[in-house]
Amino acid sequence: MIGYYFITDKNLSKKGITSDVKEAIRAGVKCVQYRSKDMDSEKAYAEALRLRRLCKDITFLINDRVDIALRADADGVHLGQDDLPVAMARRLLGENKIIGLTVHSIREAKEAKKSGADYIAVSPIYVTKTKRDAGKPRGPALIKKIKKTVKLPVVAIGGINLSNAREVIRAGADGLCAISCVVTKSNVKNEIGKFQQLFKDATD
Repeated sequence: MIGYYFITDKNLSKKGITSDVKEAIRAGVKCVQYRSKDMDSEKAYAEALRLRRLCKDITFLINDRVDIALRADADGVHLGQDDLPVAMARRLLGENKIIGLTVHSIREAKEAKKSGADYIAVSPIYVTKTKRDAGKPRGPALIKKIKKTVKLPVVAIGGINLSNAREVIRAGADGLCAISCVVTKSNVKNEIGKFQQLFKDATD
């Protein structure tokens, strides 16, 4: 079980991503993904290094940028369908690094497994404004179908909040991310804790 999967978002963050990551760690998250779409490479690398030090005891992934993941000695990367292919990322990163891939269908989930991805993110589950190019909502039913078809951990992303997170967990998601529900709030740790509790309730 992954539980709450934390993704940084400097545009939505109320207190800054360094503060957000510290609070996420205090809330007991097992994985932090650093996403920086519009920052130049050197600034992104410097920020990734700072976060890497904070995340020394948990999994730290870089979104898209295999080069920054290598330079910052991250635990791996998370890729989209239009990013570097998983097989090529694996050759660059090595066998011991984690590679996640966003998928939107059962076919893409099967291809992710075949290509050697370590986990998949199903996105978007619901309508989301956080990622403008996220595409059409897939719904929690797709999570259930993928879990029956592909033996990989599944993280659910997109439009998730406290009112619909339970059905995402019931569908079989091993983890979920709800960016705007957390980083826009004054107490990031407490907000993450609410989602963590839903996973705990589901396993009790």
